[in-house]
Amino acid sequence: MFAQINNFYLSQPEPNQSCLLVVRKIILDHDKSLTEHWKYSMPFFYYKGKMLCYLWTNKKTGQPYIGFADGNKMDFPELIQEKRSRMKIFMVDTEKDLPVKKIKLLLKAAIEVLENK
Repeated sequence: MFAQINNFYLSQPEPNQSCLLVVRKIILDHDKSLTEHWKYSMPFFYYKGKMLCYLWTNKKTGQPYIGFADGNKMDFPELIQEKRSRMKIFMVDTEKDLPVKKIKLLLKAAIEVLENK
């Protein structure tokens, strides 16, 4: 499992690789109850055994994003639903400084959704 996860990050072109690795660290450092797993051929993060979010890149633009499993229950204008019924995504612009405070706020909100399920 960890080999697949590491291969995912290492196979990403720069600047996506560095960006995704930093976002991964932000997520894992956010709460000691967060764990990383390999699910649906992507790195998925669980909170106390429940799916919280995942990392991926947009097929058309190549831009990395964080997908929130229960994003449909999160009310943030930065989250994009597109044709997804449950998930919403937060695009990360590799040309700009990483919005660390916003990512932490979104993680906090996603955890609150899970805790109130």
